[in-house]
Amino acid sequence: MIEGRSGVVRAWDSDLAYSFRRSPVAVAAGATTLAFMLAALAAPWIAPQNAFDPASLNLMDGFLAPMSRSASGNLHIFGTDSQGRDLFSAILFGARVSIAVGFLAVAFSMVLGVGLGLIAGYVGGRIDAAIMRIADIQLSFPAILIALLVFGIVRGLIHPSQHEQWAIGVLIIAIGLANWARYARTVRGSAMVEKGKEYVQAARVMGRSSFAIMREHVLPNVMGPVLVIATINLALAIIEEATLSFLGVGVPPTQPSLGTLIRIGQQFLFSGEWWILLFPALALVVLALAINLLGDWLRDALNPKLK
Repeated sequence: MIEGRSGVVRAWDSDLAYSFRRSPVAVAAGATTLAFMLAALAAPWIAPQNAFDPASLNLMDGFLAPMSRSASGNLHIFGTDSQGRDLFSAILFGARVSIAVGFLAVAFSMVLGVGLGLIAGYVGGRIDAAIMRIADIQLSFPAILIALLVFGIVRGLIHPSQHEQWAIGVLIIAIGLANWARYARTVRGSAMVEKGKEYVQAARVMGRSSFAIMREHVLPNVMGPVLVIATINLALAIIEEATLSFLGVGVPPTQPSLGTLIRIGQQFLFSGEWWILLFPALALVVLALAINLLGDWLRDALNPKLK
């Protein structure tokens, strides 16, 4: 327990924690991001309604304005949609799907990109040239187009009866494959610098294998920029998921995300039910902005030139 507490104290007194406490923007962004994630995780317990359970919906409660009460006396702070779905509950459950897809897609792209970047930077030669040319070609196209292409190819390999079952998995793979190149290019450059340093040469003299050197020596020293990219890329992944879902090629209607809610709300924008679009869109904007601001702070905090 004493060792655990001393570790927490050291972390709290570190330069990174001090920089975080001194930045009001970073504190606000971190608190907002944490609040969204905790609310999304606790959605089944704190949401007034299971928004995606058809048995809990009442069509007579449809199109209720914000802060209205239904016939049963329930208060709907964000109003309801055409099916009588409580929008506050729908946003909590939708954010749960969006954040989960974003985290898993970032993890997949980070593992793939860091692995390929390490191999390219440390091994070099034709392997480096092949990996970097593929990355250059991919980076010449917008990530959303790559994600759409991958989504279509992978979906085409799955039997139509299993499309809905594998929709989220396919979405994670599509977004992940669309963003690995940024990690690979960053890690490659750092690995090329690290492999020429004395500690790597000493490990070679000691007979360590190339895989062990990359894993134990080079990888820990290239993770700083990777964490910054991953934080910013989380916001991009959530927006890409929302874009794909808005286009109708993302998560299935039975598990709608923020993008699906925005697509549904867009249909009623000009008929006067503005809240059906406004609140899901506002939730997406606030979440993406908070994560982006957190990534900007982390980039500056880890940049030695700004210290």
